[in-house]
Amino acid sequence: MTTINGKFSDSPAASLKPRHECGVCGIYNHTDSSKLAYFGLYALQHRGQESAGIVTSNGERVLIHKNMGLVSEVFSEETLTLLEGNISIGHVRYSTTGASNIINTQPLMITHKGITLAVAHNGNLVNSIALRNRLEERGSIFQTTMDSEVVLHLMARATDRSFEEALAMSFKEIKGAFSMLMMTKDTMVAIRDPNGFRPLCLGKLNNGGYIVASETCALDLVEAQYVRDVEPGELLICKGDQIKSIYPWAKRRTSFCIFETVYFARPDSDIFGINVYETRKRMGQVLAQERTLDADFVMPFPDSGNYAAIGYSQESGIPLEFGVIRNHYVGRTFIQPTQSMRDFNVRVKLNPVRSFLEGKRVIIIEDSIIRGTTGKSRVQSLRNAGASEVHMMVSCPPTRHPCYYGIDFPSSKELIAYGNEVDQIAEYLGLDSLYYLSLEGMVRATGMTVDDFCVACFNADYPVKPDLNFHKNALDKSG
Repeated sequence: MTTINGKFSDSPAASLKPRHECGVCGIYNHTDSSKLAYFGLYALQHRGQESAGIVTSNGERVLIHKNMGLVSEVFSEETLTLLEGNISIGHVRYSTTGASNIINTQPLMITHKGITLAVAHNGNLVNSIALRNRLEERGSIFQTTMDSEVVLHLMARATDRSFEEALAMSFKEIKGAFSMLMMTKDTMVAIRDPNGFRPLCLGKLNNGGYIVASETCALDLVEAQYVRDVEPGELLICKGDQIKSIYPWAKRRTSFCIFETVYFARPDSDIFGINVYETRKRMGQVLAQERTLDADFVMPFPDSGNYAAIGYSQESGIPLEFGVIRNHYVGRTFIQPTQSMRDFNVRVKLNPVRSFLEGKRVIIIEDSIIRGTTGKSRVQSLRNAGASEVHMMVSCPPTRHPCYYGIDFPSSKELIAYGNEVDQIAEYLGLDSLYYLSLEGMVRATGMTVDDFCVACFNADYPVKPDLNFHKNALDKSG
């Protein structure tokens, strides 16, 4: 076991990259709503590969199908045909709150006093534990460990109000990050928290119906026209032939998750009013402006850092090459390698081009370093292939602080940059040198200002403070 300050191991379970959060897609007023939701989720598969689900309604019956696995594994032509209706909401999940099992798959659905309500959520509610305890004391019985279930119980307790009043009253009680879809048998609602942590956009379908999705890449796949982003603090209600918005929160400054632009979102998406591909490329350009080395070529580890590497190469004039080749046909395997086949999971995906690397001075462009263990193996693979120097440039600052808003590093204990200097990290990874993009440079590459973003994972400036119980629970889970 190798450690830095006693914290890090070479366990194959640990990953270089943060795990994705979740993705949502809703279709309103289309006869093939479940199929369009399926394609939307297919486009959003990068946001969660653990489970997938769709709820649909034909105005009389609300039907649901969900399971563990990828979108293509969970749904078939037959299951989608059975999910008939003109309203659908769908979800792909990687768990950041709640255990990884089928009971926690989304959308979540309940029936209370004859009203069926379903919800699909991307984000984390930072006061969910306190709310859950209060609701349980008042008799609520929870079926899952998902923070999203709190919303359903709050709505169920407000059935004496109008639907709009129940929405406003329920959502004003929750804090944190939520880009959420909610559905009854005749209504679809899109909700985005007042800070706007996670992206959510509205598009118009060819038949006049609507789509709401986490990213614009889902709109592109179903040939929908982008209309606008769902605004931070907006509850967008689709019912009958009308779309109506209410704003239950006082306006506050935005806290867009900058990690969406660095890593999470698909490069062909537009989020927060900016294009992801162009932003990542500019991050590479700014990185080259801040630090350029003498090297034979620049390379990414596909597909990590690809676009920042293009920008770095163009700005620095150092050639861009692919020193490792990715196997795109890996899929899932249930056959485990033997103990002697060290780093199998790394080698099965990426293989160095030995004849090209031998004797070369290499600059690796990475989009981020989180835990660092996979990066150590990747650097060693370049050394083994004969690279004479291996340097790394990272297109974001050191990630030193936990995220409470939907990314799976809830504890600083998991972060290689926490409590370690850059030269210590470089030594651990086996690098000749390591350089991180400055916070100012990263923000400048977006064309926006630091006040537009949540950058708490870099500087611990949390725009929404988590409840103490949530904070302790996050640390307990990861420790």
